[in-house]
Amino acid sequence: MALPGCHGPGQAAPVTTLPLSPTDRSTVHRGARRARTDRADLYAVLDAGLIGHLGMTLDAGPLVIPTGYGRDGETLYLHGSSGAASLRAAAAGTPVCFTVTQVDGIVYSRSAFHHSMNYRCAVVQGMARPVTDPDDRWHGLGVLTEHLAPGSWTATRQPDRRELAATAVLALDLAEASVKIRTGPPGEDERDLAPGAPPVWAGVLPLTTAWGTPEPCPLLAVGVAVPDRITRR
Repeated sequence: MALPGCHGPGQAAPVTTLPLSPTDRSTVHRGARRARTDRADLYAVLDAGLIGHLGMTLDAGPLVIPTGYGRDGETLYLHGSSGAASLRAAAAGTPVCFTVTQVDGIVYSRSAFHHSMNYRCAVVQGMARPVTDPDDRWHGLGVLTEHLAPGSWTATRQPDRRELAATAVLALDLAEASVKIRTGPPGEDERDLAPGAPPVWAGVLPLTTAWGTPEPCPLLAVGVAVPDRITRR
């Protein structure tokens, strides 16, 4: 069950006229032919992922941490411990970079140089803002929960006051973002395709991810069935 006003996986992306790469640092220069300019591609990559990587520079040096997230329209919600130095720094105005990558296959070429991956990658840059309004925090946590485990926000016990105090929620605008996507077979040099070249196999080994069979908690009461919100994924 999606939250009111919340865009979730499989739903139509909201219509927007914002450009995908409005700044020089979010404009793809290397491998520009793989860049996408349609914001629907950005939404699709973010909505398909479960884990992103939040990067920033702290006094001690660069830091990149994996974290869950959720998207509502043009906003990404991130969360973590209110005591985490990374989230405190981001809330205080440290510029951040958030990346989500999906690997779709390994590309085998006739040469080692042209081995590659088929992938979809979104990079979002900007300043995250702390979400402090109680209603906004509640909404952001619901968006995060629904992205990870659709239907769980209303089907399970929601955070109490102590849990809310221990959780920091950040919002990151999607205005400054880039997307790169690689698909298709390997690129090859003419010399590797010429008559007499070694007969080396080339092509793509697809990579797919599938959900397994739900494993019940050892403390689960007898007779509690796996709900549809889990089995339908």
